Amino acid sequence: MMRVVFLGTPDFGVPALESISRSHQVVGCVCQPDKVGSRGRVEYCAVKKYALEHDLPLYQFEKISRDGAEVLRALEPDIMVTAAYGQILSQEIIDIAPHGIINIHGSLLPELRGAAPIQYAVLSGLKRTGITILNTVRKVDAGEIILQKPLDILPYETCGELFDRMAVLGAEAVTEALSLIEQGRAVYTPQDEDKATFCSKITAEQERIDWTQPRKAVIDLVRALNPSPVAWTTYGGKRLKIYALRPSEGTYEGKCGQVVACTRKTLSVMCADGAVDVTELQAENSRRMDIASYLNGHRCSVGEVFGE
Repeated sequence: MMRVVFLGTPDFGVPALESISRSHQVVGCVCQPDKVGSRGRVEYCAVKKYALEHDLPLYQFEKISRDGAEVLRALEPDIMVTAAYGQILSQEIIDIAPHGIINIHGSLLPELRGAAPIQYAVLSGLKRTGITILNTVRKVDAGEIILQKPLDILPYETCGELFDRMAVLGAEAVTEALSLIEQGRAVYTPQDEDKATFCSKITAEQERIDWTQPRKAVIDLVRALNPSPVAWTTYGGKRLKIYALRPSEGTYEGKCGQVVACTRKTLSVMCADGAVDVTELQAENSRRMDIASYLNGHRCSVGEVFGE
């Protein structure tokens, strides 16, 4: 059994923290500082909620590399584990534990280094991704690989759905990696820098649907941004969030963004190489709903254009 400090913030880290707690001694949980929500309420992140519910020692640092070194060193961890923690770690922090820091990364490195690998796997239309456990170095996601577990991306799977499956796989992978390290059997494999690709956070500009793109690219964008931040377009001068699209079965002609079919239960919009059916959406000042519910309360006509 090793003494472990766990660093993570969102839901992605909770299955890993739960799994680690069953087989090792978690001497500290570190997460980002609390945020104030839209209504002025303080919002706790998922890792903090779990730590409080299970009486795990909890620490929150505005800047861990400035404020956390002495605190973490006093915990005398054998190893530290990060999972979407959200802050850059200094070499001083990395060097605290004898076994260093290992990270749970949501891609098959060296592919998709960076802040949003799960979203970009969907956005890029990949059919396979996975979890990498690697040791942490100062260069982002460039450490040596300890183990990897691949995972197929299901057809039309959203980022949220994939995120949940990846979190479970990450918990399995990090538990296996900790066992290998504890037994002295871990093999550290350098990454091939020539094969490295990178992804940054999704920008606000990327959230708006470009109907001039091929329909697969439009569908993948919507999948990648579901459930957050959500892809959107404009319709009738108002913003319309789009949660799900499917390729239309019919053959249509029209300009990009144009409504080419509209019935009581279907709404088809033209892309560069064919139409897509909108299946789930959310109008301004309304709730998220399926297309039939939306059309029951909103008029829509063939020839109208989305995105203008």
